[in-house]
Amino acid sequence: MFAIVRLRGEVNVRPEIKATLGMLRIHSVNHCVIVKEDPHYRGMIQKVKDYVAWGKIDDDTLAMLLEKRGRLSGNRRLTLEFLKEKTPYRSFSEMASAINSGAANLTDLGIKPIFRLHPARKGLRTTKKTAQQGGDLGFRQDLADLIKRMR
Repeated sequence: MFAIVRLRGEVNVRPEIKATLGMLRIHSVNHCVIVKEDPHYRGMIQKVKDYVAWGKIDDDTLAMLLEKRGRLSGNRRLTLEFLKEKTPYRSFSEMASAINSGAANLTDLGIKPIFRLHPARKGLRTTKKTAQQGGDLGFRQDLADLIKRMR
């Protein structure tokens, strides 16, 4: 699974990029979405690479996102009681590993696929350069570090 975090706003954004960001469901800065690793999403990510940070998400980071930022319909928090009553999973880490392996889907479980994050603690380096150039945009090996700073 890929995690995509939007880091730049929508001032002077070309319409096709804005539409692609809408299809990815990341309409606002500091929002994160989890998507499958398939060619369709890879093409969409390639199109919006100058506005987002993205990378593979591990089970621990996904479990932390679900626990701290997971929301249900009606903007209710995702709780452990809800997991035990309404889903076949007994913990956040068990559900995260099922989602990462593709056995479960967030929307099928009744969980919103968007995670609204805080701005990064200690700030971002720059939102004008890619991670390879010393910035924060594009593909990141250490995306878990960025997400943990934005928890």
